[in-house]
Amino acid sequence: MRIGELATKTGVSVRALRYYEEQGLLSAARSSGGQRHYLDDAVDRVYLIQMLYAAGLSSRTILDLLPCVDAKVNTPQSRAMLRAERDRIDRQITQLRQARKRLDEVIALSESPTNGCTRTDTDAVVA
Repeated sequence: MRIGELATKTGVSVRALRYYEEQGLLSAARSSGGQRHYLDDAVDRVYLIQMLYAAGLSSRTILDLLPCVDAKVNTPQSRAMLRAERDRIDRQITQLRQARKRLDEVIALSESPTNGCTRTDTDAVVA
């Protein structure tokens, strides 16, 4: 199938499919005219790539995992990579929660009548 057909079947843009190919995540044969032609299993590959991106994995990590997927092998190394990605996401979640807590504190302070911040937009001097 051609790239437009793959894009339609998967709901992924042609641009994204080209990017996947550039990253080595998806492969296509080329016609004599240079058009991309994908096998039918490319639909499943695109769905898998989308799922892994949605899980927060980078294209580099996905590229490292795909040989295990293709060989239908569940290795300790592939599980370790997935766990490492989960741990990275957990650290990001913790950092975001901390940032939200600090922002909540700033908001609470700004709403306090004794915060010393009494300037309003109507106090602004027009030059």
